[in-house]
Amino acid sequence: MKELLELYRTWKGAEAVNVEKLAGAGSNREYYRLTDDAGSAVIGVIGTSRDENHAFVYLAKHFEKRQLPVPHVLAVTADETCYLQSDLGTVSLFDAIRGGREAGGRYNLAEQELLRRTIRELPNIQLRGARGLDFSQCYPQPEFDQESVLFDLNYFKYCFLKATELDFHELKLEANFRMFAKDLTSEKMDSFLYRDFQARNVMLDTAGNPYFIDFQGGRKGPFYYDLASFLWQASAKYSFKLRRELVFEYYQSLRNYTEVPSKRHFVNRLSLFVLFRTLQVLGAYGFRGYFERKKHFIDSIPPAIQNLRDILALGEEVFPYPYMLDMLKRLTQLPQFAHIEKPAANRTDGFKTAEKDVYQANPLDGPATFSKYDGKGPLVVRVFSFSFKKGIPEDTTGNGGGYVFDCRSTHNPGRYEPYKKITGLDEPVIRFLEDDGEILEFLKPVYQLADHHVERYMQRGFTDLMFSFGCTGGQHRSVYSAQHLAEHLNKKYGIEVRITHREQGIEQVLAAK
Repeated sequence: MKELLELYRTWKGAEAVNVEKLAGAGSNREYYRLTDDAGSAVIGVIGTSRDENHAFVYLAKHFEKRQLPVPHVLAVTADETCYLQSDLGTVSLFDAIRGGREAGGRYNLAEQELLRRTIRELPNIQLRGARGLDFSQCYPQPEFDQESVLFDLNYFKYCFLKATELDFHELKLEANFRMFAKDLTSEKMDSFLYRDFQARNVMLDTAGNPYFIDFQGGRKGPFYYDLASFLWQASAKYSFKLRRELVFEYYQSLRNYTEVPSKRHFVNRLSLFVLFRTLQVLGAYGFRGYFERKKHFIDSIPPAIQNLRDILALGEEVFPYPYMLDMLKRLTQLPQFAHIEKPAANRTDGFKTAEKDVYQANPLDGPATFSKYDGKGPLVVRVFSFSFKKGIPEDTTGNGGGYVFDCRSTHNPGRYEPYKKITGLDEPVIRFLEDDGEILEFLKPVYQLADHHVERYMQRGFTDLMFSFGCTGGQHRSVYSAQHLAEHLNKKYGIEVRITHREQGIEQVLAAK
């Protein structure tokens, strides 16, 4: 403490008027808020590990150069045992969403928006933060590899599994652990793995913008890990539906920073990391709870076990580790982990929780699908072109129809002899419409509207969406518009799109990707 106060005095040129010790969690680091006579505060940190402190200081300075939302390092002692950083306030994301968490996972709209802001910002620090980063400065190791995976899996085995006294075959389990570790590290990535990305490590400014702290354990690794760490935090109690929506937000944000894998590949990889992270945190809860007797960690075990139950429902098709899966299922069935349905509770803001999750997970869903079957369907978009003279296309699905757009305000190539016998699929008509430009301006807001609804339909697991374009004869403008919207949606979202040019007798299916 003496060193920290001396560091503040040297940096500030005056004594701290007030020193307040801040509550810690699972770390052995000590945090203090030091305030001057004008009420301006900074955060002082005392860490027992010089290497850990060095990693934080290096990463914070690097991220600040990349203009990322992290604390500013103000001063560091020569031996790097203490340092000062800017004060990001007193409100963490964990505090800000307390109402939804205490209400059993029923988050209101304001809380959901804070979660969306945070998850959209995560790829920023993962991808932009990794550019030019010297990973050799990371602690305790520079990269996520098989050795670190096996360390965490064995941590789970010795600190949690053995404490339950569950009978298991150690050699068979170790063999499956090695297979699991190999699969988790099979894709090399140059992104920054935060490692302890959770709501407690996100601070919010007065406008609700997220700032990241406690990233000193980060290293090079796959971005899936942090997403799993955040959304499957046991104490957060995020509903399946909310998780799914936040995964979709993350996936869309990730597109801004790197080339993304297909939705199916993304979901399958994420599933592996959800299982791994769940085992990892159970190891930590076992050590901090069973051995150190810290109540917070003991209380976190039941929701973590429920997360484990949910992910195991995916089975061997997703997790080809038969002995490990069998052992984990037996673990979730132990009497001390029996699932107890809690009664509905009331939020302090009057928002009542339900007895059960708002969305009941299904093994077919995966842990975080975009629609009910891993983004491959069941959403199918149907796009029609038609002539208003012959009526609007009928919706044979029984859903009552969809969007109808009138193309008749745009310049009609059908007025001119060279185009009368050809359609909006033919090159001369396409050139006419695009050179004229009216159809392009017409389609801009159509694309925006269609994109929004496709994304929401995928998030909500809807099965059918219909768009129809009409013009005078259903031959030129409507055909062009329908074809181009269909190709746009298929390319952007990888979903199945069925095209019907009704008056031309043409049907086409753009397969899901």
